[in-house]
Amino acid sequence: MADETLDPPPDAAPSTTPPPATPAALLRPRREAFEHGLLPIPKLIFPEGTLAQTLAQLKEKLAAAASPGGRVGAAALAEALQIPQEQAALALGTLAAVLPAEDPALGDGAGDAAGADIRDVLLFLYIQSYKRLVPRSAHKDSPAVADVWPSTSAFDGYLSALSPIQLVRSNSRRFMPSQADEEIHQLSYLQKHMANILTLLADSVEGEGDDSLVLTMESFEHLGFLVQFSEGTSLSQAATFFANSDPDMPAAPVPAAQVLDWMSQNIASSLENSAERSAVKESNQQTVSDLDVTMAEANTSHARSSTPSSNPAYYRNVTFVEGFSKTSVVKHASDVKGNSIKVLNCHDSVIYILAPVKYATVYGCSDATIVLGAVGKVVKVEHCERVHIIAAAKRICIANCRECIFYLGVNHQPLILGDNHKLQVAPFNTCYPQLQDHLMQVGVDPSVNKWDQPFVLGVIDPHDSLSHPAGVSDVKAESASCLDPDLFTNFLVCGKYTLGF
Repeated sequence: MADETLDPPPDAAPSTTPPPATPAALLRPRREAFEHGLLPIPKLIFPEGTLAQTLAQLKEKLAAAASPGGRVGAAALAEALQIPQEQAALALGTLAAVLPAEDPALGDGAGDAAGADIRDVLLFLYIQSYKRLVPRSAHKDSPAVADVWPSTSAFDGYLSALSPIQLVRSNSRRFMPSQADEEIHQLSYLQKHMANILTLLADSVEGEGDDSLVLTMESFEHLGFLVQFSEGTSLSQAATFFANSDPDMPAAPVPAAQVLDWMSQNIASSLENSAERSAVKESNQQTVSDLDVTMAEANTSHARSSTPSSNPAYYRNVTFVEGFSKTSVVKHASDVKGNSIKVLNCHDSVIYILAPVKYATVYGCSDATIVLGAVGKVVKVEHCERVHIIAAAKRICIANCRECIFYLGVNHQPLILGDNHKLQVAPFNTCYPQLQDHLMQVGVDPSVNKWDQPFVLGVIDPHDSLSHPAGVSDVKAESASCLDPDLFTNFLVCGKYTLGF
C-alpha cells in the first residue's frame, strides 16, 4: 500500500518544484528493460553525440507513418530505420516482452498486432545506446585474467574468455558487477539522459523557452518503462502534479522542465541511498573480499538460494539460485519470490525451477542441467558451458555459450547472438504435475513450438564494450544444429514425462 503524502506545515515555504518521493519509495531502474530489452542490431543504436537529434527526426517519421492511435507496426519501423522487416518485428516483440504491463494492442509483437505505442518505441530505441557495466578488474588487474580459457575467436572478451569454472577458481567473481552496482549504473545513465528522454515524450505548445514543452499524464506514465518506485506506487500518483487526478477530468499537462526537476531529485536521492548502502557493504566485506574462492568452497553451504534480506526494496521481485556445486536444487512456486529468477554460477548440478515466472536468467553455469518450468516473457542464457537447458517459455535468448543443448518449448524463434560454439536444439522433453497450469498462468501456448527456427544475429554486442575489439567488423553468430533424433530422450521430473509441447 502506498504511503500517504503528508501535507506541509502551515509555515512551510512555498515551492514550485514538488519534493522527491520519501526514502521508503525510492526510484529504481526497471531491470527488465536493460537486461532483456537490448538488441545488437547496429541500425537500432545511434551515436551518443547525435542520439537526441536522430531520435527527434525519427519521431517525426514514425508519427507520419503511425496509425490514428499513435501505433507503429513492423513495416513502418522497418521503413523508418531501413532494416529488414523481420528485424523490426523482433524489435517490437522484444519491446512487448519488457513493457511493465501488457499492451493488448501490441500483444507479444507478432502476427497482425496493431503495433506499439510510438512513445514506447522511442524509449526502447533510446536505451539501445546503453553500455553495460564492465567488471571492475577488466582494465587494471591483469593477473585476474591471465589464466583464461583458450580463445578460438577474435571476438572473445574478458567475460567470454573465462570458462565458468575458471571464473570461480580465479576468484574473478568478486570483480563482477553486483545487482546494486548495475542499478547505480542504470540510474546514472538515466540521470544523464533524462532531459532528452522527456523531450521525446513531450508535446509542443505555444510559449517560450521551457514553457513550450509539456507532458500529459499519459505520456508521463510511459516513463514506467524505464523506472519504478520500490513500493509499487505509480509514477503519476507519486508525482504530486498528477497525484489523485480525477479519471473523469484529465489532468492538465505539466511543463517538461518541472517534470525534469522532479525526476532529477528522485534519481539523485536514489543514487545517494545506493552509494550509502554500497559503502556499508564494502566495509563489512573488506576482510573476506581477498579470500580465494575454490571449487571446494562453491558448495551448498556457500550457495545463495533466496531473496536477500539486505535492500529488500530492490530485490523484492527477484529470486536467486547461486553458487551451487555437485548437488540438486528444487524450487517450487512457493519458493520463488516475485516475477524473476536468476540461476548464477552453478556447476555439476541439477536445478529445477518448477514455477511460473516472467523472466529467467541463467549465467555462468557449467556441466549442469537446468529445468525452467514456465517463463512468460524471456529466458536469457549467457556464458554457459556444457549445460542442458530445458525450458518452456515465450522467448529465449542465447549468448556466448559453448557445447550446450537446449530442449525448448518456445512460442517464438530462439534468438542466438554472440560467440557461441557447438550449440544444439531439441524439442521440450519433460513435464511436472503443475506444468500446464503454470503455462496458462504466464501465457505460454503449448500448441506453438518454434524450437528449430533459430533467429541469428551478430557476434558483436555493441552494448558490451568488452565483447569486441575496436575496428573489427561484425560477423553472423554461429547458429545451433538440431540434436540427432537418436540422442533425444525424455527427462524425468517427479517420475513423469508426459510432454507439455
